[in-house]
Amino acid sequence: MPKTSFKGNAMPPSPIRKLVPFAEKAKKEGKKIYHLNIGQPDIETPETMLNAIHHFSPKVIEYSHSAGIESYRKKLTSYYSKNNIHIDYTDIMITTGGSEAIEIALMSCLNEGDEIIVPEPFYANYNGFSAMADVIIKPIRSYIENGFALPPIEEFEKLMTHKTKAILICNPSNPTGYLYSREELETLRTIVRKKDVWLLSDEVYREFCYEGKEFTSVMQLEGIEQNVVLLDSISKRYSACGARIGALISRNKELMNVALKFAQARLSPPTFGQVAGEAAIDTPDSYFEKVRNEYAARRNFVVEALNNMEGVFCPKPSGAFYCIARLPIDNSDKFCQWLLEKFSFNNETVMLAPATGFYSQPDLGTNEVRIAYVLNIDSLMKAMKCLDEALKVYPGRTADKMVARMGN
Repeated sequence: MPKTSFKGNAMPPSPIRKLVPFAEKAKKEGKKIYHLNIGQPDIETPETMLNAIHHFSPKVIEYSHSAGIESYRKKLTSYYSKNNIHIDYTDIMITTGGSEAIEIALMSCLNEGDEIIVPEPFYANYNGFSAMADVIIKPIRSYIENGFALPPIEEFEKLMTHKTKAILICNPSNPTGYLYSREELETLRTIVRKKDVWLLSDEVYREFCYEGKEFTSVMQLEGIEQNVVLLDSISKRYSACGARIGALISRNKELMNVALKFAQARLSPPTFGQVAGEAAIDTPDSYFEKVRNEYAARRNFVVEALNNMEGVFCPKPSGAFYCIARLPIDNSDKFCQWLLEKFSFNNETVMLAPATGFYSQPDLGTNEVRIAYVLNIDSLMKAMKCLDEALKVYPGRTADKMVARMGN
């Protein structure tokens, strides 16, 4: 029997999706599951997008330009301009989801064996993308005690070697919901200029910042214009995850020419997704205001509910629609599987993402879970009740010395 590849065997499984078989079995047994494990919003996709697909008139669904439909890219510049990001349409390459934007960026910016520094916990699929590109993630730890703020610049410099070619951030963060301030980004700008490395920024959640806090894009940082790569997606902005449309954006023309060669190899991004994406730019600001208020209410409820549970600590995030909570449990992987296999409350349970998958080392995140507050308040109320009841009876519950420690 032929052997599968080393790269394939080294490819990490998704910590977000690996529990799906247990969820499917629980559903067949009649349990209702509240899915807080994945960032799939229940917010309705804007009508402008759906109408554009319904009214699609060409008789042939053609390939687009490998960089994306020109009219879409030109129209996108107006969206970015509204967000104080001033670019030309040739600075934009449309991709098959934000995932492909990250893959192509890594392959275009780094060589095999090069290192990229990423604050952790980080989006789990960065591990997979780096494995595909044969680059090495060098994690830099952030901590739940201060809400997962950017680590000090000195910590970045300690990690940097001759192999360090890039820094990757997610702002606001998946999985923590942390929103980097302009001051923190200016700190990154300093080290990017000093070391002349790439700065890649995954900014798919920019619309979702709360309490009036201002979002700052790396594209707004002066003096590193040729070092910056913006990674974007319409999936979460318009609740259109299945459209599979993202973007890789940079003012660095050499990089964009290299990236285009990878894009040409996959021919073109999805036509219907681009048609929907172009129409989405006409979505009124009132849509985002309504959605932002809804997510803020969900966040407030979930964070308060979590912190009211005995032995639980959850910092309040300022962006995105995720939070990480520390629980009085022995192992988050075991706990999340136990919730699906062994536990139910009124024949209901909750599906969470073990935080272990968002860290680089297996001993980190073992008492943390990521929660995506993407369901309506009524469902979140029932989900939090399930979690509270589960923690009371979980066989691997740890002593509540955590409560005292957090109170000191």
